[in-house]
Amino acid sequence: MTRETPQMKVWSGEFGKSYTDRSVLTPDQLDALYQQRLGVGRRAMNQEFLGGLPRDKRILEVGSNVGNQFLCLQEMGFRRLYGVELQRYAVELSKQHVRNVDILQGSAFDLPFKDGFFDLVYTSGVLVHLAPADIGGALREIYRCSRRYIWGMELLRAPVPGGRVPGA
Repeated sequence: MTRETPQMKVWSGEFGKSYTDRSVLTPDQLDALYQQRLGVGRRAMNQEFLGGLPRDKRILEVGSNVGNQFLCLQEMGFRRLYGVELQRYAVELSKQHVRNVDILQGSAFDLPFKDGFFDLVYTSGVLVHLAPADIGGALREIYRCSRRYIWGMELLRAPVPGGRVPGA
């Protein structure tokens, strides 16, 4: 079993539950949030990066939370979708939010799949929450489970005077 990092304790606890409660979104709401924060909707981003990918590919999201992104991928025609999520509460809530996706409780440091099992492994806004010394462990697991493609997107925030990060 993987050691529990301080960040894992935070995200698997009450803070993670609170985050999950405010993160259940429809594809339209997810699009609007991405448009507001990044200037491009999530659906448009998916189309740009995944539009040419055959729809029968096996896809894993590491840090899937309640599965918002899966709803968008299902709209695109993807059906072989899997997720790994640290927060047990989010895994349970995902079963009500998204259908026909296998979302397991687990850690990015110890993905419960065979080597090369997925055609695409991706993460979105997860690695930014890991301590710099721990990122390599998560990336090794992502690489190990991917047969061909890896897609990562991290949300970066500019620090403000005094060292505080907005919204943190």
